[in-house]
Amino acid sequence: MSGMETMKRPLAVARDRAALLCIDLQEEHRQDQRLLAVGFDGVIENVRRLQGAARRHAISVYHFAYIVDIAASLPHHPKLPDGRSAFSDKDDPLTAICPEVAPVDGERLVIKSEASAFGTGLGDALKAAGVEWLFVCGVWTEACVDATVKAALKLGFRVVLVKDACGSGSVAMHQTGILNLANRIYGGAVVDTDGACRLMAGEPVTAWQPDRPVPIRYGFDDAGALYASL
Repeated sequence: MSGMETMKRPLAVARDRAALLCIDLQEEHRQDQRLLAVGFDGVIENVRRLQGAARRHAISVYHFAYIVDIAASLPHHPKLPDGRSAFSDKDDPLTAICPEVAPVDGERLVIKSEASAFGTGLGDALKAAGVEWLFVCGVWTEACVDATVKAALKLGFRVVLVKDACGSGSVAMHQTGILNLANRIYGGAVVDTDGACRLMAGEPVTAWQPDRPVPIRYGFDDAGALYASL
């Protein structure tokens, strides 16, 4: 049995203590040529499935949008010649959440101005609601998704990272971003959309769950295959 296989074990989630975090699923990632996420339509479809499963099983859905007010941004934040933010500017209509995965029925939309969703007081709100498990999806994998997952782990949450409901600016950026998190998602797991929907329905699945430091060592030649095997 390979090292990859030994990291796959049965997983069940207490769905009455779970929430779904949908990170930065904004129109700019499929319309702004500077910010296109590869395979974004597929990501949106998988997130739509996750949201449907969460709503059917009374799992809270939280939405996040990265929006920059240049007047309140970091000193070296990139700007356009006219002084607006070089990306995700507060006055850009493309910062809107894609309609297929937008909030419904009073679901919370949180505006953030940094990579992690936890810079918004989210941790306290989730703990007050009794949440222990977080299903995480969105863009970009190696940026805002990565920062959110690491912040969640630091706060003691257990994270289920849904690999095919995340995306980035290239396949390589996405796949290596997932592999890097898979190496360190202690107490959590990496699954695909099918597996996440089954977990939300109360079914156990077999999932990647690391229990030792850096179990995946990848190179240019095998990163794709290792990603596929998660």
